[in-house]
Amino acid sequence: MDLERRDLVIVGGGPIGCALAAALAGATRAPLILEKDLGRRHADARTLVLSYGSRLILERLGVWAALEASTPITEIHVSQRAAFGRTVLAAREVGVPALGYVTGFSALHDALHEAAVARGAQLRPGAAVTAIESRPDAVRLRYLRDGTENLVEASLAAVADGGAVLRDQTGTQFGARDYEQTAVVALVRSSAPHANRAYERFTPGGPVALLPSGEEYALVWSCAPADAPILLGLDEQAFLERLQTHFGDRAGRFVAVRERAGFPLRLRYAIEPVQARVVLLGNAAQTLHPIAGQGFNLGLRDAWALGEILRRTDLSDPGTEGALQRYRAARRTDRAAGIFSTDALARLFSNDSAVLAAARGVALSCLDTHPPAKRFLMRRMMFGSAL
Repeated sequence: MDLERRDLVIVGGGPIGCALAAALAGATRAPLILEKDLGRRHADARTLVLSYGSRLILERLGVWAALEASTPITEIHVSQRAAFGRTVLAAREVGVPALGYVTGFSALHDALHEAAVARGAQLRPGAAVTAIESRPDAVRLRYLRDGTENLVEASLAAVADGGAVLRDQTGTQFGARDYEQTAVVALVRSSAPHANRAYERFTPGGPVALLPSGEEYALVWSCAPADAPILLGLDEQAFLERLQTHFGDRAGRFVAVRERAGFPLRLRYAIEPVQARVVLLGNAAQTLHPIAGQGFNLGLRDAWALGEILRRTDLSDPGTEGALQRYRAARRTDRAAGIFSTDALARLFSNDSAVLAAARGVALSCLDTHPPAKRFLMRRMMFGSAL
């Protein structure tokens, strides 16, 4: 078996892997992306929430112009069901055009893929990595392609594929929590225009988010696992009635729904995402609750930071301990804050405790009447802790 030699191998050709490759322009010689899927991915109807900070990163990568169909979020209305307390977060209060944007997964993936290839990355589709072996001077990866086993050695491997086999082979320990919730996602239409306002409504069974997407809302409805098959199996009218009762009429009357799906909600995060000559990124490093829409944005900041550091690193060996230590230090605070805050919100706002409901109501009301605190929160949502 021939041994191929590379400076950097990126495992996973999704948006995070392609973002890292695009960010590495000029830093290494033609990074290699190993992607297990064959060719370009099929159309994916999922939506993603991009923070304003992520928009700035995508502008630097030269891909934002391809996402001009994204829907801006200029306000976020936050409340809790059957309890007092609410706040409204507005982009104008922090002097930005939008707090975030709702965009199609496929459009974002295609734009980042094209940017990565245009900047010199080599994409190898149909390459399923089966083993990662880290050594003091290099990391070796085995992968299957067209039924043939191949071997590549690199100075650094960036794992941006969330597959459990790869995660476990890196020697990384993980923390985990099962929220005992399922997210039912769909696109819903209301009788009233959304006016670029998003809603985050906390209920005892979990948060319900409505995100403006085109002329519709992208719905993320967190519910008990036993309820998800029922919601997914309802006919359209019955589903809309159930949603109306659960959410209320703040967004108008729900009149149509399409593309329903469900997935379990769990927290899984690498306790130390940086190992000898291996870095975990995106879902490989952390899978978060969708509350506040921070998961992808955190992964994109990881990819951008790693690219920035590698551009300032000796090109002959991008996997040096010094470079990895700089990356670890640069991302430690933002990553820890993102994991902790989403986990805390998911647990504190997903219960029917009367005491906690009262405390949440006071907190939301105080936030609404204290502009400095609101601005601080919005900046954290847009840029994380890496301000």
